Amino acid sequence: MTRLPYPTVSVPKDWDRRGLPGWTYHSPALFALERDKVFLTHWQIVGHDCDIPNPGDWLSFDLLGERAVVMRGQDGVVRAFHNLCRHRGARVVAGSQGHCRGSVVCPFHGWVYNLDGSLRGPSQPRSFGDLNREDFGLKPIEMEMFHGFIFLRFAPGPQPGIAELLAPLDADFAAYDLKSIVPVTIPDWSVDLPVNWKSVRDVDNEGYHVPLAHPGLQDLYGRSYVDCYMDDGLSMSVGWFGDVPGRGWSVRHYTKLSPPRPDLPQHLQRAWTYYGIFPAQVFAITPDGLQFYHDIPISEGVTRLTGRVYRWPNETRERRLARYLAYRIDRATSAEDQQLAIWSNESMKSDAFEGFHLSDLEYGVRRHHDRLRDLLPVMRLDTAPAEDRIAQINAEMSCLT
Repeated sequence: MTRLPYPTVSVPKDWDRRGLPGWTYHSPALFALERDKVFLTHWQIVGHDCDIPNPGDWLSFDLLGERAVVMRGQDGVVRAFHNLCRHRGARVVAGSQGHCRGSVVCPFHGWVYNLDGSLRGPSQPRSFGDLNREDFGLKPIEMEMFHGFIFLRFAPGPQPGIAELLAPLDADFAAYDLKSIVPVTIPDWSVDLPVNWKSVRDVDNEGYHVPLAHPGLQDLYGRSYVDCYMDDGLSMSVGWFGDVPGRGWSVRHYTKLSPPRPDLPQHLQRAWTYYGIFPAQVFAITPDGLQFYHDIPISEGVTRLTGRVYRWPNETRERRLARYLAYRIDRATSAEDQQLAIWSNESMKSDAFEGFHLSDLEYGVRRHHDRLRDLLPVMRLDTAPAEDRIAQINAEMSCLT
């Protein structure tokens, strides 16, 4: 097995193998706290620089009542704003991606904004009396970029800047030359699952289930799969393929077709790597292409799985076929994980459910739960408080830590 060049956290000899209590997966009051203390205050990935190559190109991103638009200005600079007209709050752009010619026009009353977010002017300006346009530009959102990927957060939070947060991934992302990637269109890559977002993460944060639940991945790299844990909510999982030809059709042909990548360091050659970022984002990179996927909470009982797919430029026919086969393997794996998340989530409503008892191979689940407990101490309680008391109890426990 190739040695990984990362500072990682070892699994302790004696550790608490319990997971979060079942009530934390079905509480509307707790979900409201997660919105404010976990999702809006942590970095969220929106897309890549290549998704908006021209002035006026934009991406939108919605999260728990907040709406963002990321747009490239006439000066070539990428900026993030609240997707909210300063007149009556309408969306200034609609849809997930698009292009504005020279300006942004609110579809409600026709206020016009420049591509840098400044207000060019309202429609029928005399009806507003003395309106100072400098006071009514689109509201900016904190945004930073990492190897071309665009991150934003709606409110200040405990994470450092993106460059510092993702510094352990810097060498790998540079080796992959992620600044040069181009987008791939995958129709309707979005699915809503009837589960709490943490159930999706619980499945994805460990590889203990791979041998039985994912026959395709086990066939591809199961003998070499390893999970690594870093600080600041980062993790990495990797499996190397090609030591055996593979039994399944997709795996067998993928291992034959995937061209070598001598440009990559040894630990990334013939490797499928997954880089997890707290609270609910993953970069999945193979020698043939990459994607990020994002678990977007809609409510305490609904989670949207979505993301974006990319490839390297000047793709050969061989590489394109390998990328398609990797997509087939990943699509089957995703469907398997979705079913596991549903089963796990629904079990917590049963009176017979007594909580998790985690393997050393599931230490990533515990680390994710501990990070949530640090942010929301009320999650340490085994028994659910009254819904109308959860916020107050959490505030009181926060003062004690």
